[in-house]
Order: sequence, then structure tokens, then C-alpha cells
Amino acid sequence: MSNSDRLLLILHIGFAIFTLGPLTAATMATPRYIRARNIAVLRYLHRVTRIYGLASLGIFLFGLLLAKGEFSKVWLSASMTLFIVALVLLLIVDRDQGRAVHALQLATAEPEPAAPAEPAAPVPADAEAPAPAKEPVAPESEPAATRPAKPSVSPGGEIAEVERGRIAALSGVIALLWLVILFLMVWYGR
Repeated sequence: MSNSDRLLLILHIGFAIFTLGPLTAATMATPRYIRARNIAVLRYLHRVTRIYGLASLGIFLFGLLLAKGEFSKVWLSASMTLFIVALVLLLIVDRDQGRAVHALQLATAEPEPAAPAEPAAPVPADAEAPAPAKEPVAPESEPAATRPAKPSVSPGGEIAEVERGRIAALSGVIALLWLVILFLMVWYGR
């Protein structure tokens, strides 16, 4: 192995160690902070996911340079395919993190509904009941794009429940893909 190949191998392994660890930790911690509605930490995790996701492209680049066009080996093709699949899943996680941050920001910007008032004195049977209050409706002349979007709230009252579940599932799949790639590299790449 030449010195340039050794340098490429060191860079390939170094990028794998120093990008995949923080990236996996950030994606797997996100659902916990969505549940806790901690927007500051979620913004940080979203930024970490983006930065380390872009830096993980260095793994792929140095791996391509190290392969020197020997793509006929099955383990190399499988590893590269799994890496691309993991990156696509990472883009979905990044999108969901952004949506969760946005939904939580909207939820904190809206005022909390008022607590129910004390029950009023009983109304005599011969009195007319007051008309129910109507909810304000956005005028139809206002385009839907300019109306504030409602945060995604599940029936249980959780905000960004769909994003939280998808991020949890996809981050586990991504971590599993990293492990399969690691196994292929160690077992067959010797």
C-alpha cells in the first residue's frame, strides 16, 4: 500500500469516526427533545445533523478514491449503495427535524387556551339560551399560503408526533445501515 493510499485510508476512517458518531447521536436524541418541547436543543440538533451530514460525504469521497475504480467487488457496491440509502434517509430526518422545530415554534407562539371559567348561575327555564360564540374564520380573500399554519398536533395533544415517530424509526435504520457498512468494510475490506 502506497503512502497516498494510507493517507486516503486514514482520512476515510477518520471521517467515519468523527462524523457518524455525532450524527447518529444527534438524530437519535431528537425525539426526546421533541417530546420535551425544547426548541433550543432541537435547533442545535438540526444544525448538527446538517453539518455532520454534509461532512459525512467525505467518507464517501475518500472511499471512492480509495476504491480506485474496483467497483466489481460486491462488498464495495453494496457498501456504497447502503451509504447512499442512509444519506437519503438522513435527508428525510433533516426535513422532519425542521418541521418539528417549526411546529413547536408555532405552538409556543399561540396563546394557551384560557382555563374554563367558573360555572355560571343556573339560568331559569323560561330564559333564552345565549347564542354560541363563533370561531374567527380567515377571510377567503386571504390566500392560504399567508395564513398561519397550524402545528401538527396528535389527538393526544402531542405536537409533532408524526415527525417524532418518523425520526425515531429512521435514525434507528440509519444506525443499522452504518453498522452493516462497517461490517462489510472490516470483514471483506481486509
